[in-house]
Formats: sequence, structure tokens, C-alpha cells
Amino acid sequence: MSEHESSSGTGRLLMGVAWVVLLLGLWMWGREVTDVRQGISAPTTGDMAAAGRPPDAGLPPAAEPLGRAVPLRVDIPAIRVQAPVVARGLDRNGAIEPPPFDQPGVVGWYAGGVKPGAAGTALFVGHVDTETKPAVFYKLSTLRSGAKVRVVRDDGRVAEFTVEDVKVLDRERFDARQAYGTRQPGRAELRLITCGGRFDRVSRSYTANVVVSAYLTGGGR
Repeated sequence: MSEHESSSGTGRLLMGVAWVVLLLGLWMWGREVTDVRQGISAPTTGDMAAAGRPPDAGLPPAAEPLGRAVPLRVDIPAIRVQAPVVARGLDRNGAIEPPPFDQPGVVGWYAGGVKPGAAGTALFVGHVDTETKPAVFYKLSTLRSGAKVRVVRDDGRVAEFTVEDVKVLDRERFDARQAYGTRQPGRAELRLITCGGRFDRVSRSYTANVVVSAYLTGGGR
């Protein structure tokens, strides 16, 4: 993940997040995301969660999907994130609207897709930084396999997801199906997405996306 560069100004925030949500919007517009092959990434990127992980490290089994409910908050203890979740739709260009630019601590959920905890892939997006400070997903790329992501829902249940992998996907070789598609049919899955790589001053956008993939492993009250 690139370090903050204050001289880039508000345009950095706008372009960095807009590029992420544009790709999401283009992919989700009129298309169902399914049947993704695992372990495929651009040659210049990789599985960040695999770094330092024993080859036989086990992950818990997937839990049965929950009913549909709206997310209210997301908690990621490993990176000290406790953030409200707001529903976002598509703008007139077919892109997912980002979280409000004046609220960098808020996470956006694509409300036109899957509800987190239900079968399929729910999509969360968040800012990596602003022109003056880190934002809600600034440390997203530091997550590792096995980390927990808890989503508080409006039905009183807490959908607990376990991180499966963390990839930094290069913009030039971006595979939308890999990033947003369901890994295993029938599972409840979650993607956490922000900008990554470095900030290109010429194009005024980031060179990559950080994509955290997680799946449902619990759903208590």
C-alpha cells in the first residue's frame, strides 16, 4: 500500500477511490459474479496473506449462509477497524458510489448485490487515505489468512468471516471475476476492497487494488 502524499490534494482521494468503485460498477452492472478459479493473480502481484504462513495452516470450515439482513457495522480486530457501514448504489455512469468523501472512516456496501452473511459475495469498499491522514482501510493489506471480520447486521446477528487470502491486483492485469466472483458456490463470502500499489501522479490514480477475500464461519447473536 502506498504511503500518504499530502501534496496530491483532494484529487488523490477522488481518483483513488473512484477507480476502485468504477471497476466494481462495471463488473456488477447486469452481471452475476460466480465460478472463480482460486490462486490466480497477476504476475506482478501476489497472495499477501500467504507471507510467513505455514503450508499446512488450516482454516475453519464454512458456516451455513444466514438469512438476508442489512449490515450496520464492520469490525476487524487485527487492524483495529470499527466502522459504520452505509449502503451505496450505482451512479448514472454505472459505477458504485463510494462512501462519502467527507467521511473517510465509513465503509460502503454495494446494496444492489449480496447482503453479507447470505449466499454469494457481498462487496465492501473503503478509502485508503485522504489528503491529510489514513482512512478506514489504510491497513487492509496487512491482514493475514485466518483474521476475523465481523459484520453486525440489522437482524441482531453478527456474521463472522474468516480471511482466506489478501491479494494486490495490478490495474493493468486486473481480473474482475477473480476479485469479485464467488469462490465456492453456496458459500457466504465477503470482499473488502481499497486502493493499493502506488499513487501515479500522471494518471492521478492508484496502480492496484487490495482485495481481501473472506468467507462466513459463524453467525451468532
